[in-house]
Amino acid sequence: MAVATLDTRPAATDPPPRAPSARRRRAAVPAPLRFLGHSLVVFATVFFLATLITFALQGFSGLSPAHLQLSESATPEQIAALEHEWGLDLPILEQYGNWLLGILQGDLGTSWYNGASISELLASRAIISLSVAGLALLMGVVFGFGLGVLAAVFQTTWADRSITAVTTFISVMPSFVVGIALVAIFAVGLGWLPSAGYVPIELGVGLWLQHLWLPALAISFDTIADVARQMRAGLVQAYRENYVTGAIVRGLGPRRIFFVHVLRNGSGPALTVLGMKFPNILGGAVVTEAIFGLAGFGKFAADSASRGDVPAVQGVLVVAIVLVVVFNLVVNVLLVRLNPASARGV
Repeated sequence: MAVATLDTRPAATDPPPRAPSARRRRAAVPAPLRFLGHSLVVFATVFFLATLITFALQGFSGLSPAHLQLSESATPEQIAALEHEWGLDLPILEQYGNWLLGILQGDLGTSWYNGASISELLASRAIISLSVAGLALLMGVVFGFGLGVLAAVFQTTWADRSITAVTTFISVMPSFVVGIALVAIFAVGLGWLPSAGYVPIELGVGLWLQHLWLPALAISFDTIADVARQMRAGLVQAYRENYVTGAIVRGLGPRRIFFVHVLRNGSGPALTVLGMKFPNILGGAVVTEAIFGLAGFGKFAADSASRGDVPAVQGVLVVAIVLVVVFNLVVNVLLVRLNPASARGV
């Protein structure tokens, strides 16, 4: 008779579920969101490093408030007391932490020259500089994209050759030379526009624009030329892609092909160049402010540097850093919006 035996082997159990791999978790996040997160990390790192270098200007300069507020006969005790009042006797990392915390709260520090808030000193001046830079940027977008589109649509024709010649010519002209020539022609010769000064927009949009046209045009030439060239190159390359051939085979009209396929995929290089040109526009405003008598933050930075007012110079640099970082972040978002395939490699 068979005897039943007890099976003492452990019962088979299902393997525990494995956690999703990093690649799967990464693939679960939409590419545009991954690209935006990656861009935020990059720009936060750039901001941190740029502010660190900006803060180091104080140590490199070897200056202190005593340079402006005390006479040459000041005793070491007086200098030490003043530096203690400004917190310059703290450890360098603690100074940087306090300075960076103030920046994140909108406080750019205090001027060594007159003890005023740098944020308040820069507020009115930033409006002037940003008005000029904003109008110059708008000119670069409108004329640069417009000329690039015309050159691409009518490529190899006289229009294409003329636009290429004009953009090549204006790209090699320094902004200060252009500014002087514009003043001589349109302000002194023709008398159409004022040669210098600034009028707030509250006194009238027309009068405000009259004082901005010449300085904005002077610093927009280089941006117009580079954006137009890159726009033409991007559109010409887009016309050679297979999806354009497929659209033609499907019977789509030239206008639909251009606006739906070519323009959307071919404007990436021009947008990228536009992001790279924005710092040049801000830097060019410093030169044009001197030519056109504008009291923007470029002139404020130059005056502060000549006086040795290091916190004021640092404040101008921080504002410029923030503007450049934010603008490039916006450009990257627009690139992904126009061409989502550009975010797949992130």
